[in-house]
Amino acid sequence: MAKTLKRAAAFTALGKALMSGSRGGPSLSTRIAAIPRMMKATTKGQYDGGMRLAMMAAATAYVLSPIDLIPEAFLLIVGLADDAVMVAWLAGSVLAETERFLEWEREQARIVVP
Repeated sequence: MAKTLKRAAAFTALGKALMSGSRGGPSLSTRIAAIPRMMKATTKGQYDGGMRLAMMAAATAYVLSPIDLIPEAFLLIVGLADDAVMVAWLAGSVLAETERFLEWEREQARIVVP
């Protein structure tokens, strides 16, 4: 049940993010440009995205892994379907996390350090 809710949230975030660029939200290029800054802020301990970035890296490794070619060879539909679900989750997660990071950056710009 929890996995279903997380998948639904990822798909919802994906849909919202794809539409938000045309509705005044961050564009896809702005989100992609934010990824290196997000990784840098996370490694410095300034941004709390460590676990989420690790999960996105693991999903990327899963999709790109040559070991994953074995299920496609034997179970064509199932092997491709698990990759499609993983790519959709990854896209939704990246879009949601970059939106969260961009909001965090805006908040940091408002904070005045004495």
